[in-house]
Amino acid sequence: MNTQRQTANEITVVDYGLGNLRSVTRGLERAGASVEITDDPGALSAADGVVLPGVGAFGEGMDNAGPFREALVEEAEAGTPLFGICLGMQMLLTTSEEAKRDGEGDAEGLDLIPGTNLRFPNSVKVPQMGWNQLSIERDHPLIEGVDGEYAYFVHSYYADPEDDDTVVATTDYGVDFASVVANETGNVFGTQFHPEKSGETGLRILRNFVDTCSE
Repeated sequence: MNTQRQTANEITVVDYGLGNLRSVTRGLERAGASVEITDDPGALSAADGVVLPGVGAFGEGMDNAGPFREALVEEAEAGTPLFGICLGMQMLLTTSEEAKRDGEGDAEGLDLIPGTNLRFPNSVKVPQMGWNQLSIERDHPLIEGVDGEYAYFVHSYYADPEDDDTVVATTDYGVDFASVVANETGNVFGTQFHPEKSGETGLRILRNFVDTCSE
């Protein structure tokens, strides 16, 4: 019996110089997608879904992704599924304390999910690095079939959305923080953890994303 998934949605992964592109690509391919990595903002319009990965500092991320800002906002407003991973999720918000601590002043995020990113309190080891549990707060196609599972995190800052309704899942690390977020229309969403490093739980989430891109 052939159990291979037949999905071949065209997923575009944004290459702005701060993403773990190869592992994200492999994860998406395992989930059944056809993947293109691009450093061309114009390529986003042809995608069934867009992934904004990221590792590193918020200010540098937004500086590097500057050429993509308009295209990302346009795709989000057009209803294209946009998936931010780790720093990519934080970049979906309005701003971050990280830029202020680096002496850079306010660095503007994409503001697709209003809110800011805060540093973990001094009472916990920073960065959080390792496996932690997901607690689902509301339904969203991205986390269908997921509740109580563990995912792999590496981060020092966490998202604090303005609207509690944008919080899809939370995780406890000194504070209860938003580990999965989504906008009101549901097509812009992000995970603070790395699904491509989160075993079967992460693969399920990536498959859910790929399925969302076919709707």
